[in-house]
Amino acid sequence: YNMATGRLAGADLAAGTNTTVYNTPADIYTVASLNIVNRGTQPTVINVAIADLDTPTLGEYIEWETELLPKNILERTGIVLAATQKIVVRSSQANVSAVAFGIETTA
Repeated sequence: YNMATGRLAGADLAAGTNTTVYNTPADIYTVASLNIVNRGTQPTVINVAIADLDTPTLGEYIEWETELLPKNILERTGIVLAATQKIVVRSSQANVSAVAFGIETTA
């Protein structure tokens, strides 16, 4: 496996749907930042989880119903993910991008 640096993953989010933006490979850990951009003209509500599965449990959320105004950005830095952990994002509106960037490394 070639470890990645820079942009690790990106997604154009569908409204009202959990989207697994990034999944840490096995035997790797990741240090990442996450930028969520509201490209639309309406406010949106954002949830972000560091989850073991594609459907997060309530205890895995690091952002919960955070309002993101049009043309604005939500940035989370210093996210450390263990092997196989996922960044899962949900937006109440379409026209929202989520981009994870950082570094993957062996333990």
